[in-house]
Amino acid sequence: MDCISIRIPYRQTGSFSKTVVDYIDQYPSLKEFFNYPPTIQGIKKAIEDRKKFNYDRNVLVQELRKQYSAVSLSKKTKSNIEALALKNTFTFTTAHQNNIFTGPLYFIYKILHTIKLAEYCKTNLPEYNFVPVFYIGSEDADLDELNHVYVGGEKLTWNTKQTGAVGRMKVDKELIKLIVSMEGQLSVLPFGKEIVDLMKKCYKEGDTIQSSTFKIVNALFGEYGLVVLLPDNAELKKQMIPIFKDDLLNQTASGIVEKTAEKLSNAGYKVQANPREINLFYLKDDSRERIEKINDLQGSPIGQYSILNSQLSFTEENIIKELDEHPDRFSPNVILRGLYQETILPNLAFIGGGGETAYWLQLKDLFNHYKIPFPMLVLRNSFLIVEKSWQERITKLGFSIEDIFLSAEKLLNRIVMNESKNEVKLNGSLSELEQLYESFKKQASAVDATLEKHVEALKLRTVQRLQELEKKMLRAEKRKFTDQQRQIQAIKEHLFPGNGLQERIDNISYYYAKWGREFIDKLYEHSLNLEQEFVVMLEK
Repeated sequence: MDCISIRIPYRQTGSFSKTVVDYIDQYPSLKEFFNYPPTIQGIKKAIEDRKKFNYDRNVLVQELRKQYSAVSLSKKTKSNIEALALKNTFTFTTAHQNNIFTGPLYFIYKILHTIKLAEYCKTNLPEYNFVPVFYIGSEDADLDELNHVYVGGEKLTWNTKQTGAVGRMKVDKELIKLIVSMEGQLSVLPFGKEIVDLMKKCYKEGDTIQSSTFKIVNALFGEYGLVVLLPDNAELKKQMIPIFKDDLLNQTASGIVEKTAEKLSNAGYKVQANPREINLFYLKDDSRERIEKINDLQGSPIGQYSILNSQLSFTEENIIKELDEHPDRFSPNVILRGLYQETILPNLAFIGGGGETAYWLQLKDLFNHYKIPFPMLVLRNSFLIVEKSWQERITKLGFSIEDIFLSAEKLLNRIVMNESKNEVKLNGSLSELEQLYESFKKQASAVDATLEKHVEALKLRTVQRLQELEKKMLRAEKRKFTDQQRQIQAIKEHLFPGNGLQERIDNISYYYAKWGREFIDKLYEHSLNLEQEFVVMLEK
């Protein structure tokens, strides 16, 4: 795969929220919601703060060894796991739920960004070790968000009746059927068999989704030294017992995050995540349900805590006993998940998407309360892959690559303005009209000063009607450009499926089937570190 890349400011793409683009530009209005700017100086400061945090590395290393015991382990990953026992080793972390077959492309992009950033920091700060970590959000129970994949524009959905945490669900015959469907589409491409064989190897009937995700991520990125972490783990969760206990007994987190959210809202930013009174789920077998505190009405025997959508209930004493004996049965929601991650890892930075960055900005005060270092926030890399055939179509229409981020309507308007033989703007005429009405004003006000406002109102009505005429002329002229309109629509639908970014829809399988592992290598090569710009990758 031969390619080049160009960079575009995130703000120019029109695809990212105000919170994200303001954070990238380090607006003063957001300064109180994060600790470190995404710079090498910020990383140095994060290291110094992390050194002060009392942290037991042995549990992490011990559990990672267990997790990797059943898979092929690259020398680089093995070295990174062992290095985590050393005090001069720190991590860069990204996280995602276990979408089937890795889900949308940005799943891949955020992992490569984390790897690239770790290597960049090792070059600039050689006295330290930096380990890239992928934290699998395997406890997520939102199956509708994770059960599908898009290949060649077709949505393939895993129809399963399993419930609870998706990571604990099993690969079944329905999931295997999807691999067979993908094989039909991908096998005609040069590396189609290779990617399908990898999926068959990683997704075997009876395996859990989290173990399958673990295997495929390790297979794709193990050679880069990526460490994959499964946090659905009793030993790791033991470290969170004091915080989980505080949430059950005192509901501390909800009050703190609500205040931060209010400050963000007052600063003009949309609140991304809303805390609940208790920010824990009860996780057991095929169930992951919210824990709610209830009032003991007239000595009712149902207890003080109930598990939603179940008959389970606990007294205060019993739920604390359950937590002490089975911490793995307590699953943090989005509010507490970050605290868990930063407690079990010697982490410096979190690499996340726009939505993730936005909700992390709500958490700094919560981290301060529990005296856990708040990580640097780095917006993950974004790519647009433009194959050669699509570049040719774009060029033929007279557009640059940067132009394609404009709406289809604006692109067509530009063609009409440039190529139409008829004048569809009334600019000159409107200027003459303005001058004419100015003379009317003078003439009328000389008779009666109060008539000046009446003339102004007449002018506004006339200009408005002429502007409507101008729009009708443009629409009529557009109808002569139906072929160009179809071409623009085809380009937009391919590169921005569903009016969104390609990376939020397309799966890696098509690109891997076309270019093989070289596709991943090229993404890595063109990944940025701390530059925070949108990358368009152009096939040569």
